[in-house]
Amino acid sequence: MALIAAIVPDLMLASRVAGSLGAAGHEVVPVPAEVPIDLPTGADLVVCDLEAADPAEVAGLAVPSLGFYSHVDVGTRDAAKQAGVDLVVPRSRMARELPDLVEGLI
Repeated sequence: MALIAAIVPDLMLASRVAGSLGAAGHEVVPVPAEVPIDLPTGADLVVCDLEAADPAEVAGLAVPSLGFYSHVDVGTRDAAKQAGVDLVVPRSRMARELPDLVEGLI
């Protein structure tokens, strides 16, 4: 089981993230998209909506990061990859494969 910080302001999507990862045996803690990002103690991974947080700040956290973006927003994708976010995927892929993506990072 991993402790996963979720920066997902959209309540419907946050619920799906928490449900999917909870069913996979992980504990999910919602984190506000405030600067600076304040991760819970012991967090193993951060899952982040890249429209809500600065990719450079996400990449600078001391834990692996999974960032997701709208598939049409290639600028956000490119900025996140350049900043060093560990894994950057479209929102649709994140929703389909979240537990597997998380397992690959922790």
